[in-house]
Amino acid sequence: MINLMFLANFVATCLMTGVIWFVQWVHYPLLAQVPVDRAVETAVEHQRRTGQVLAIPMAVEGFTTLGLLISRPESVQIFWPWFGAVLLAVALGSTVIVSVPLHAKMATNPTADVGQRLVVTNWPRTIAWSLRAVVCAVMILQVLQA
Repeated sequence: MINLMFLANFVATCLMTGVIWFVQWVHYPLLAQVPVDRAVETAVEHQRRTGQVLAIPMAVEGFTTLGLLISRPESVQIFWPWFGAVLLAVALGSTVIVSVPLHAKMATNPTADVGQRLVVTNWPRTIAWSLRAVVCAVMILQVLQA
């Protein structure tokens, strides 16, 4: 059961890492170029579609991260699940505190500056999820080597 939790956490985190890099490198720069007169409908559709794609992986990642904090195998050093949880808190906190309000602004009062701010302020999420993928890989290696 524990190995399944590690695998689910790793897969969900890797999926989120791939998505956030796509968003950082492709999607947000394109969103920043949407003409202001089309920005509202684009922003609303972006939020709807993104929610459909990411709801399940984000839930799996959150629950399995908590599960790993609660029932960590002895072979996994205590630092790694906690570091992974902190990184997830950074990613989700940045999402809630920075990205969601910017998306709301795009959907109600869009400006060219808002799109550019999405690109710049997305870096903490991109870095946090990238580091989480490494942390998950380290934990899986510690379990496999036990």
